[in-house]
Amino acid sequence: MLAVATLWRREVIRFVRQRSRLVGALAQPLVFWLLLGGGLSPSFRPPGAPAGTSYLAYLYPGILALVLLFTAIFATISTVEDRHSGFLQGVLVAPVSRTAIVVGQALGGTTLAVGQGLAFLAFAPLAGLRLAPLGVLGAVGVMVVIAFGLTNLGLLIAWRIESTQGFHAIMNLLLIPIWLLSGAFFPPAGVPAPLAWLMRLDPLTYGLAALRACLDPAAMGLPPFMLSLGVAMVFGAGACAAAVATARRAAVAV
Repeated sequence: MLAVATLWRREVIRFVRQRSRLVGALAQPLVFWLLLGGGLSPSFRPPGAPAGTSYLAYLYPGILALVLLFTAIFATISTVEDRHSGFLQGVLVAPVSRTAIVVGQALGGTTLAVGQGLAFLAFAPLAGLRLAPLGVLGAVGVMVVIAFGLTNLGLLIAWRIESTQGFHAIMNLLLIPIWLLSGAFFPPAGVPAPLAWLMRLDPLTYGLAALRACLDPAAMGLPPFMLSLGVAMVFGAGACAAAVATARRAAVAV
């Protein structure tokens, strides 16, 4: 537990000292939301959405998930940098279990992601969403589950990659399509059958559905909340187990 707490604290302190990460993980999704949501609102209404629902409101939960994704990416890319600086090798030879190392990194990234997600919740009135206290509590809980899964997925990639350039390439190839196929940008209703199946197989689809249900109880066409939350939790646990297994194999090679 001491190792987990130490690595968690290190991630938080490093984030506080690197203000550019705050701008990159929060300001970019905010601009993306305002430009796309504002531009498409006059001409696009999501299929199956209640009358009067703007695209700005529909896109909001998806952009919140993007904030979590970006923060997870920025938090886990530090693993690649730690390998180059020698810090990771020092941690690997210490009498600390690899599980503790991964969990400490994952909890640090999750904390940062949820913190930035809470900051983005302040913009909900711009989307016309009125957040009830129970809805906010539920959204925070779902954000923790989503952020934990995304951070562990990022760690799974970062423990295998030797360079930051390779990490960015994998990010563009894997993580961004996962977000696009989650229903963040467009709903699954009316899409071609192959694309609909990809969206059903995307684990982020269910985490985003649970988040959308908390933020907008009037949203229609969503999977059952407990099913969505359960799939997101299983994904987080599976990603964590895979990241731990990868870290154990990497320890042998160092």
